[in-house]
Amino acid sequence: MTVPRTVPVSTGTEPMAAVPAPRPRGRRRPVPTFVYAAGAALLTVALRLFQSSRAGDLFIDEPIYRRLGDSAAAGGFPRTDEGLFFLHPPGYFYVEAGWTKLVGEHSDVIAGVYSSRVLNALLAGVTAALLVFLVARVRSRGAGAVAGLVFALDEYCIRQNNRVLLETGTMVWVLAGYLVLVGLTRPGPSGPSGPAGSTARSRPGSRPRARALLAGLFFGLAILTKDHAVLITVLPLLAALLLGWGPPRRLVALTAATTLASYCVYVALIALNGHFGAFWEAKTAGVRRLLGVVQETGFNSEGTPSLTGRLVAELPGYTSTYLLLALTPVALFLLLRRKEPVYRLLALFQASAIVTLGYAVGLGTLEEQALYLLFVPNLVALAVTVPVPSRTRPVLRVLGCGLLVALLAAPATSYAHARGTPDDGFERLRTYLLTHVPAGSGIVTVDGARSRGVTDWVLRDTYRLGPWVTPEEQAANGAGYLIVPWRVIEQGYGRSSLAEVRRLTDGLRPEFAFDGPMYGTLALYRLPSPLSGPNLTRLAVPDSAVTGPLLPAPEPPAAEVGDAAR
Repeated sequence: MTVPRTVPVSTGTEPMAAVPAPRPRGRRRPVPTFVYAAGAALLTVALRLFQSSRAGDLFIDEPIYRRLGDSAAAGGFPRTDEGLFFLHPPGYFYVEAGWTKLVGEHSDVIAGVYSSRVLNALLAGVTAALLVFLVARVRSRGAGAVAGLVFALDEYCIRQNNRVLLETGTMVWVLAGYLVLVGLTRPGPSGPSGPAGSTARSRPGSRPRARALLAGLFFGLAILTKDHAVLITVLPLLAALLLGWGPPRRLVALTAATTLASYCVYVALIALNGHFGAFWEAKTAGVRRLLGVVQETGFNSEGTPSLTGRLVAELPGYTSTYLLLALTPVALFLLLRRKEPVYRLLALFQASAIVTLGYAVGLGTLEEQALYLLFVPNLVALAVTVPVPSRTRPVLRVLGCGLLVALLAAPATSYAHARGTPDDGFERLRTYLLTHVPAGSGIVTVDGARSRGVTDWVLRDTYRLGPWVTPEEQAANGAGYLIVPWRVIEQGYGRSSLAEVRRLTDGLRPEFAFDGPMYGTLALYRLPSPLSGPNLTRLAVPDSAVTGPLLPAPEPPAAEVGDAAR
């Protein structure tokens, strides 16, 4: 039986049901910030991991820091075979130690360096994500996405992150600290993107003291990774206290105190273990280097290539990097025009980075990696201030998009060339030596101006190495080989002069040679038979001094020698 359906009939007196308004077509939900951050992080990591082992030969600091990471994994304060290491704080070395525990140990220092490069690529990915979050919080998601994209593709940042250096890890903690502080400086109703000239006081939000403590902890970790970070963390905080910029003064003071307390705990642990004397000696030497009183390394040291010459030589690959850095004064000016506390805080961040690098250029020890501590703050400043063409002006939007494409095309071209050019000479040299030269053999090294060079750090676990340049020294130490990274010698970074190395290699034909972008020709020479006589005795070397594999040393085929020499 079918029940008839009754249809209500309107009498005209009932209230009309609310009809939902139709959703406008073409309107999409905004993409969440974390999606942009994840995309920037993945792109950053992928670009740095691709061919990372063959696209950049070993930088001098890389094997040193890897040894320190291995030491930290074994427990205690990091040390090398020369003793405890206090020139830099141990933060990054303990991160390396944790990474080693996670992925396992490696057979030699070069494999360990390659593993640490993977770690730095991951830290660079975190940096890209933090950039997106920071810029998006201050300005917009789109600006954050652009900042993350520029960082991911910039060739200088790629090279910096591809090396086992301290600056990549340092910047992670610095950006994390500023991301927390920005949340404490957001003004009231107008928001951080409100009209210029807004003077609304900041609303710290919930749990402001806990967040100020967290920011101080992040800054403390930055200083415990590289103590030069005090210049872009504590210095801006002190300026904010003096000027009343940024978060409320009580929160700034709490952040600064937490930052300094973190480092004081480290110093107290050193003193309790009886190492304060060694720490003080290393730190005073480091301060003299930072101030430029002692110029052991960098572009300001005597006899090394000039900064101007290096900049001109690298202009084709770093055009976009130089362009962004040239806009540094513009970015600072635009930040200072804004009255909101968040922009004033970022202005102090960038100004401190400018002062730090400016002093290094003029008087201090200027090394290539110091530029990273300005490039990233400057990228933040540009991303939150540079005007964006409005939708009502399509011509300007097209021009802006074209400029962005041009800005990203140059590093992409340089990246493709760098990844397609093998530059792994020391790995190839070590493989050749392990195959053709017995462990424990004496090898003359000429790199390393005032300390051990990269050759020494890479091969000391298997061979006996020393700066034995006279025939008498070579005979006394049983040295049968000579390794020369020619570009190091030509640029004045070697222990021996160019004339002396040319005298050593005069008439010799290399048994192994590799031409790469970093070291030019890396060559291994077989020295003439050492002198003999009653007054020249070979020094005895204990077996424990050599830990590498004992391999036979067959004579290489003539064809192989010729190929290597070419």
